[in-house]
Amino acid sequence: MNVHAAVESRWVGLARPSGDPIRLNHRSFVAVDRYRDAKYEATYRPQALYNRADEGFHANHEALLLHEVSTNLPIYRQDTGPTDFHLHLPPGGFQLVLVTSGMFTFDYDGRFHHVGPGAVMLQSAIVHRQLFYTWSGMSTEENLKAPQSVVPEPISMGYSGKFLEAFITDPTSFPNPTIVGPDQIIEAETPRVAWSHPLHDRPADAGFWLQDPLALDALYKLLAAGSPDSAIKSAMPVYVRDIGIEVPSGHLVTGHIIATDPRGHALLPKSNAAPVDAASFAKGEVVIYRVIRGMAEFKDGVGKTIELAAGDVVTASQHAIKLAGLGEDTQVLRLGLLKGIENLCQWTPTQRDDIDGLAAQIITRQETRLLRTEGQPVGYLYE
Repeated sequence: MNVHAAVESRWVGLARPSGDPIRLNHRSFVAVDRYRDAKYEATYRPQALYNRADEGFHANHEALLLHEVSTNLPIYRQDTGPTDFHLHLPPGGFQLVLVTSGMFTFDYDGRFHHVGPGAVMLQSAIVHRQLFYTWSGMSTEENLKAPQSVVPEPISMGYSGKFLEAFITDPTSFPNPTIVGPDQIIEAETPRVAWSHPLHDRPADAGFWLQDPLALDALYKLLAAGSPDSAIKSAMPVYVRDIGIEVPSGHLVTGHIIATDPRGHALLPKSNAAPVDAASFAKGEVVIYRVIRGMAEFKDGVGKTIELAAGDVVTASQHAIKLAGLGEDTQVLRLGLLKGIENLCQWTPTQRDDIDGLAAQIITRQETRLLRTEGQPVGYLYE
């Protein structure tokens, strides 16, 4: 097992981001990223192709990046496979993952999580790695066209592993230190160790969040009719799932999936609870909608129609757009960016480089469990 060095005295100066404050775009704006213009690039690893919603990212002062990560190579190659143990240290410690196809195994804080379509994970600067993913064997062109879903149906589970991922600011602008490199991981020992570290700008309440798509709190509730705010044109009933991220994100971001069933087929797992009104998912100084499957129609402030298809993203200021229509068999992710984001600052380039250079030296505590499921996790408690 790796023995990590004690924290050096200069660490105190790196404990919090000290760069420019983050500012959401409060002016009226609408920015659309079309799937037809998507560029998939292997930015960090050869098996993972990234499609960024850059138009919305830049229009919103680069405050939050949403991108799709598409697995495109088998896991058994010498240059692919599991990642190292690492940290992401974005402002607020915010990383959101929503799986849309295939299967993954993620290791957070020494605990395995086997997840598939519809699973939501939010973590706040936790030591983690991606251990396993599925790959369909299709060509890149066909793989990128594979339909996506947030419901764990057998067909979507058989495709290559894909997920939507969000960070506050760009991952290249904040530290992403490697804690234990792939050549140093002892599978029988390393994953049972939980870690802690002093570098964290975590808001109150923020921590780790995992929502299974079939859990009771993930079931879809019928959208109530009658309110002007809920006047979404649809031939099928409209349902809403709260992905539960507002509190564990530290009140930085809300998240909901707005969806319809296919005609003649009840696909969405539903709750018998009372219908919800549109106000339940109306928060956000800036809103981001990403169509996962199907078709969605929006209206801007002057009544102009914006039609989005699967893979399209629209980013807009509060009240600049309104969800006006949904097609059948449609699933749309909505993120609402809250004022708390503006309490955060970015890491300076010097801080980023210093932390990435220190890497494994940032660990201040280890706790070995007899089993993965035993013992208190330490990676996100920061005692």
